Amino acid sequence: MASTKRATVVSKPNLRWRVVDIAVASVIGVVSTFVYWAAALLYGPIGSPLDALVPGLGGLMNGLWLFAGPLAAVIVRKPGAATYAEVVAGVLESLLGNSWGGMETFLIALVQGLCAEIVFLCVAYKVWNLLTMTLSGAVSAVGCWAYTFFTHLQGFKMTGAYGMWYLVATVISGALVAGVLVWYLYIAIAKTGAIDKFASGRQVRLASK
Repeated sequence: MASTKRATVVSKPNLRWRVVDIAVASVIGVVSTFVYWAAALLYGPIGSPLDALVPGLGGLMNGLWLFAGPLAAVIVRKPGAATYAEVVAGVLESLLGNSWGGMETFLIALVQGLCAEIVFLCVAYKVWNLLTMTLSGAVSAVGCWAYTFFTHLQGFKMTGAYGMWYLVATVISGALVAGVLVWYLYIAIAKTGAIDKFASGRQVRLASK
């Protein structure tokens, strides 16, 4: 059986969107909404004590808001998939209700989605493996941190609540949750045959035989 770590794909991508691409990216965004909403509810009882321990350590939870983009990207493999799914999840989360409000949730979701897209853009949407997914999660995390840092009156106080520790914690969380965890989630989904309409699904199934 082929190792999931060797499920690297380097091929000429078909970058034209199909109806099924929009549908699946939308489903990922909708399902992610409920995870994002639950994470927002848990931030108080979990994130606040972490911040009390070390200012910024609550960033370890941020990966829970970053995974929609990389997951949509690795399955759909079209430009904009990460951004689209992340924005859908963010907008619907704000409609369910959170402490940040609609506009702020939309803007940070947009930034996170665009940043998740950067890594795949750099490899021209041709390379899909654990490394590119981990980097995507990490770069998305940097976007999450940067938005918070520059919009919460933090200025350049790197030792503040949204300073260096928040950056480190957020990047670790993004790399592990939105990168590593999402990669293996994608592999598990592909092995069920649920995404056989996508090259991303068929390649994993063939590699597993």
